[in-house]
Amino acid sequence: MARVQAEMFDVGAEFAAFTHGRSDLGGVVSFVGLTRDFSGDATVHKLELEHYPGMTERQLNDIERQAVTQFTLQAAKIIHRYGILLPSEAIVLVMAAAPHRAAAFEGCWFMIDWLKTKAPFWKREHRSDGSFWLEAKASDDLAAARWARG
Repeated sequence: MARVQAEMFDVGAEFAAFTHGRSDLGGVVSFVGLTRDFSGDATVHKLELEHYPGMTERQLNDIERQAVTQFTLQAAKIIHRYGILLPSEAIVLVMAAAPHRAAAFEGCWFMIDWLKTKAPFWKREHRSDGSFWLEAKASDDLAAARWARG
């Protein structure tokens, strides 16, 4: 079950909970996204994330379910933060477990690509040259499109 939260998460504790008592897992692939301190040539002082409660959780749970089905995962997990995040803070954790590594890697990659394009988050960078709402990137859409093709 996906979570959306303001609080920092503990990657080690989340991994332990994700795998606890599971002797059927062949491999787990995880991804931790961090906030950067740069955007182009500007310094980023903080990142502000807003979301639509209820809708966001439903969308993240749907992404998890799609990954489990499409890649025959044994388990999937997404944790995404919102609020004010400082550079180097974790913003997202994605984990995919499968009998074999290839499915776990693909499932994790799929969830990250779909999060970038399908999750209802709005991001505002507070930078050395002002504050700016971030626009969707064509490169993210292209990355997600490869999964739509199967």
